[in-house]
Amino acid sequence: MGAIMDWIAGGLGWVLDQLVQLTGSYGLSIILSTIIVRLLLYPLTVSQTKSMVAMRRLQPQLDELQKKYGDDKEKYQQKMVELYQEHKINPLGGCLPMLVQLPILFAFFRVLNNAAFDEGAKFLGVWVLSQPDPYYILPILSAATTYLQSRMTMTDQSQKAMMFVMPVMIGIFSLSFPSGMVIYWITSNVFGIVQQAWMNKLYPVK
Repeated sequence: MGAIMDWIAGGLGWVLDQLVQLTGSYGLSIILSTIIVRLLLYPLTVSQTKSMVAMRRLQPQLDELQKKYGDDKEKYQQKMVELYQEHKINPLGGCLPMLVQLPILFAFFRVLNNAAFDEGAKFLGVWVLSQPDPYYILPILSAATTYLQSRMTMTDQSQKAMMFVMPVMIGIFSLSFPSGMVIYWITSNVFGIVQQAWMNKLYPVK
């Protein structure tokens, strides 16, 4: 796993360096490299979205099974598996793409954390990329975009509490993260929000 992480981080670091040479801006290069990564992950996003839509369409039938067999967990599990098989749905289909993305996420964070930013390199003349945001604007944006993305992708109402807990945690972490890393997170979230809105039009829940 460590070798894979090193390989991914090396590739991302090379892309970031090339973009810095091309644009002359570390901040803009972080945004562009984030977009490139998200575009490369687009096929996984499509797979994840299809699985989520299938699960949402099946939710009313799952609710009926819960009402009917809620007291018999073994029977409920059996009927649920049969329902998945009948509709050819893999309940893990929405999770596997996310697991594949995790090594890329960690590698990107490693690259940004080890990036040799020029001393005082800024984004939009405001945020020093190697230092936390003293104005708290980026942490607030990271929490807000995380909330919006979670709200758009949530399929299980029982996980509704996490939709509020996760953004708060991300916002708190972002208070101490270098601004460059938080800009990466915000860019990724915004891209994900736009992409999810597009996916919802392509694969509506009927």
